[in-house]
Amino acid sequence: MPRHETAFLFDLDGTLIDSVYQHVLAWKEALDREGVELSVWRIHRKIGMSGGLFANILLRETGLEITAERLDRLRQWHAEAFNRQHAQGSVRPLPGARALLDYLTEQQIPWAIATSGRMETAAPNLQALGVDPSKVPVVTRDQVRHAKPDPDLFLAAAARLGVDIQQSLVIGDSVWDMLAAQRARALGVGLLSGGYGHAELQQSGAFRVYGDPADLLRHIDEVAARD
Repeated sequence: MPRHETAFLFDLDGTLIDSVYQHVLAWKEALDREGVELSVWRIHRKIGMSGGLFANILLRETGLEITAERLDRLRQWHAEAFNRQHAQGSVRPLPGARALLDYLTEQQIPWAIATSGRMETAAPNLQALGVDPSKVPVVTRDQVRHAKPDPDLFLAAAARLGVDIQQSLVIGDSVWDMLAAQRARALGVGLLSGGYGHAELQQSGAFRVYGDPADLLRHIDEVAARD
């Protein structure tokens, strides 16, 4: 039986790591290599989905043929471009991210990470956060059938923690996180650190919206009150 206690299920990019715009530019580079012309702002509006679903939708919008080979190429080129930016030091934890995770650990509040990224791009982010996947549940796109806005990632993270998904808080920066939270029947908490607006996150289901992890930590009693 799952435990009935509040657990925090975190998205990664844009929620704990300041990496959304690096992902946008990495996808732009990959699409350019493939000869796909697409404005940067259109790419940003899809960040937060799985890479495969993301590329599928973008190719459909441009009217280009979708093949498994093309999707694999785009994903590989995106990962290469993103990891190159990581190596250059442009991808870092968001303000308060490490302090928030440390606080939850100290308070013995269970938490896990559920990301639409695959481990090839998630691994450097986890290392930057100081998160050891052998000690903390980390669910990546490789491990579930469907990614956001489907709820699979967060359902799997709650199962790994052994907690009730309906007692859990999904912390994310995109409308896709909030839609997935609703479908999982969890409460959604939105962060503005991924570039989506306050109203967009609320309309997608967020019951609270904060600026970034540091802001959430300052208001932690609003979402995880304890005696």
